[in-house]
Amino acid sequence: MIRTLIAEQTSLIRAGLVAFLSAVDDIEVVAELRRGDQVLSASRCLRPDVAVLAATLPVIDGFAAACALHAQLPTCHSLIMGDRCNSASLRRAMTAHASGFIAADAAPDFLTESVRRAATGQMVMDCDLAFEALTAPANPLTPRELDALRLAAEGATTAEIAAKLCLSVGTVRNYLSRVSAKTGARNRVDAIRIAQDAGWF
Repeated sequence: MIRTLIAEQTSLIRAGLVAFLSAVDDIEVVAELRRGDQVLSASRCLRPDVAVLAATLPVIDGFAAACALHAQLPTCHSLIMGDRCNSASLRRAMTAHASGFIAADAAPDFLTESVRRAATGQMVMDCDLAFEALTAPANPLTPRELDALRLAAEGATTAEIAAKLCLSVGTVRNYLSRVSAKTGARNRVDAIRIAQDAGWF
């Protein structure tokens, strides 16, 4: 039996995943969680073979949870599931040492086969997505520019961003101006949309 942990914040989706995978003969769902910070502790206790992690989770996201599992419980292979199935998300999954990234609207048979492959240490990758990842331009933003833009996306003002990043207000304005220039955005809101669509955060 493939011991499987599921982490998904939306109750209805989580229940559907649990019901579907529990009905598969060779898969046993050993935990269902709604927050990313619960994944590592539950996995240490229950020792799943595979963790199916939503990309978006409260407290810490699926990418961070996968990274923590790889570092502290490498026998558990992670599959990240997300709505934004793009090259940036795939690169983030690979950086987190996940076994793959699958679309939330993937066919049920693909999900079960992905769990089986991940359990044996194989990589799970959609061919079209892999090709896009190879041909897509890299993220042009520096880590600091991304930090500033991420805080802006959360609704922080320029002064609040400066305080949180221990920078001057002028420096933050320069960062956000460079972000707009690099992404070709019309304004800050447009830059946030571009970054989110690309999966940069």
